[in-house]
Order: sequence, then C-alpha cells, then structure tokens
Amino acid sequence: MAQFLLPKNSVVKKGQTFAAPAGAKKTRTFRIYRYDPDRGDNPRTDTYQVDTAKCGPMVLDALIKIKNESDSTLTFRRSCREGICGSCAMNIDGVNTLACTMPIADVAGTVKVYPLPHLPVVKDLVGDLGDFYAQYAAIKPWLQTRTPPPPDRERLQSREDRAKLDGLYECIMCACCSTACPSYWWNSDRYLGPAALLAARRWIADSRDEAGGERLDDLEDPFRLYRCHTIMNCTRTCPKGLNPAQAIAEIKKDIAARRS
Repeated sequence: MAQFLLPKNSVVKKGQTFAAPAGAKKTRTFRIYRYDPDRGDNPRTDTYQVDTAKCGPMVLDALIKIKNESDSTLTFRRSCREGICGSCAMNIDGVNTLACTMPIADVAGTVKVYPLPHLPVVKDLVGDLGDFYAQYAAIKPWLQTRTPPPPDRERLQSREDRAKLDGLYECIMCACCSTACPSYWWNSDRYLGPAALLAARRWIADSRDEAGGERLDDLEDPFRLYRCHTIMNCTRTCPKGLNPAQAIAEIKKDIAARRS
C-alpha cells in the first residue's frame, strides 16, 4: 500500500468534482490527489471527468488536458513525454510509474493518481526529491581514475566489459524504485535506496573506473547498503525494466569477496 507524508492529524478528504463537457463521447473518471502546503488545508482528492475521445492515450495526456481545460491549478511535473526524463513519475492505480508511458486503457475503472509515496509534497503531484538527489550525489556518480589518460585517445574498454554496464546505465532517476521501498520509507535519512545503489553498481562495474575499493568501503555500512531486504518492490515497479535488487546483491557479493 502506498504511504504518503501528510500533515499531522490530517486525512485526505473528498474534494471537488469537475464534470465532462456536454457531448463527451468516451468519459473516464480521474481521482487526483490535491495538496498545497502553503494554504494550510487538509489534502483532498478532486474528481475529473475526461473525454478520452479527445485526448491522447496516456495518463499524462489526460493530466495535461485537465490542466488546460478544467483546472489550471493542478500541479505536476512533466518534460519529455517519451519515458526518458523521469519527470512525470507518480503513483497511478497504486503503482509507481511514469504518467507519459502509462496507457489510460490499462487502468480499470477510476484512474487514481497520487504523488510518489512517502515524499514531502511540494504541491499536488510534485514530491520533494532533494534528499533523493543528495543520495545520488553521495555515491560520486562519475568516473574516478588515478592513472593519467592516454595521450592520443579516450579510455577504452572491451565489448565484454562494456556489456557489464547493461541494465545499470539506463536508469533515468525517476525515483519510482526508491519510493516503492519500505526500507527507504523508514530509513531514507541513512539508507541510500535502490536508485542510488544501482548507480553505485554502475561505476563499480565499470572497467575504466579505478576507485572500486573506495566505493565499496563507502557503501559497507549497516544502513547505507544493508537496509535492503530484497523484497523486490524496486524491480517490480521500475518503468525501464531494470533490476535494482540484483545490482544491490552484486554490491553485497563484491564486499563479501573482499573479506574472504
């Protein structure tokens, strides 16, 4: 079940209903989480009737239509509309995913749209990702080397070594995986979370990187790494089909191998 950070002693109340325009031919109901901390009101869910006959096929298309035609105060993030930027990550029908790649037709009944679970809400569907990005920065997501670069070419690697990065470099930092993880919900101040650890594995596995030992030393901590209990929520929800749980297991194996 999705968990949300709500104001103390508050409940999510039923809000306004926005009817579909006259003559709508193919109506779908969207129930959308609304909350503005600056107003001091309790969170609510507003209901919107959308004519999907005059709308694109994805949930993001419906949200844009609602904002343009029904309620300009609705707030959400979006950018690429192609599933490559991660901006429109949210919880749709109980699943963390990207609104731009989630077909409306794949949701039965009312389409329930909430922000990503257990993040402070900036407004409506926009969660505060400040800590999430700080954790990503903490794993030093760049190539670290000690030897001087070749004078006449870039640092090369074999096809086999390059293949080891498949399934790691494709992460778009949408935060769907980390915000689906109960360990991250309760320990996000100390546990790095699936997204940051997947990124860490990407650099540990890179044959051109020369700081693998230091990276493993930094991760060997009861909370930074070992709060992962492999319940696989991160892998199930990743909209890019990646496997953060496996990447975390590989880091644990690397640390164990150093001890033996």
